Amino acid sequence: MRRLAALLFMLLLTAGCSEPPNKEINRAQGAIDAARSAGADQYAPEAFTAATSSLQQAHEAVEQRDYRLALSRAVDAYERAQDAAKLAADGKAKARSDAEMFVSTTNAAALALDAKVKGAEAAHLPPRDLAEPRRTARDAAASLQKARADLKTGAYLDAIASVKGLEPQIRRQIQLIDAIPPARTPRRAARAR
Repeated sequence: MRRLAALLFMLLLTAGCSEPPNKEINRAQGAIDAARSAGADQYAPEAFTAATSSLQQAHEAVEQRDYRLALSRAVDAYERAQDAAKLAADGKAKARSDAEMFVSTTNAAALALDAKVKGAEAAHLPPRDLAEPRRTARDAAASLQKARADLKTGAYLDAIASVKGLEPQIRRQIQLIDAIPPARTPRRAARAR
C-alpha cells in the first residue's frame, strides 16, 4: 500500500516530465549494487533478479522516451533492491547455520569412520575389505577441510555443497566395516596358547 502511494505521488509530480528520471535510476542502481554486496544475488536471487529486471525496464523506457514509465520502473527497482538486501541478510544467516550444522554432523560421522577403520586394522581385517572405507575417509577429510575454509570466508553455500550428502555415505561405510567377519587366528597360534 505504501509502495503504491509513493508511486502515485511520484507519477503525479512528474506527470509533465520531459526529462529522464536519472536521479531515480541512479538511486535504484545504487540500491542494486548494495544488495549485490549484501549477497542478494546468492541468498535472495528471485528478489534480486526482479530488481535488476525493473531497472532494465527503466532504461528501456528511457530509450523509448517514456519517462513516466521509466520513473515507475526505477522506483520499483529501488524498492525491490531494498527488499532483496533484507532477504539476503536472512538467507545468509540461515545458510551459515545450515553450513555449520552440515559440517558438524559430517565431521562427527568422519571421526566415527576413522575410529572404525583403525579398529578394523588393529583386528587385522583384510586390507581389500577396508579399501573403500579408507577412500571414503580420505575424501570426507578433504571435503571437510574445504568446507571449513569456506565457512571462514563466508562462502556458506559452497561449504554446504562440499559436505552435503557425505554423512550417509560415511555411515554406509561404517556399516560395511561392521559387517566384515572377524579375522581368524591361525591354527598354530591357537595351539600354542
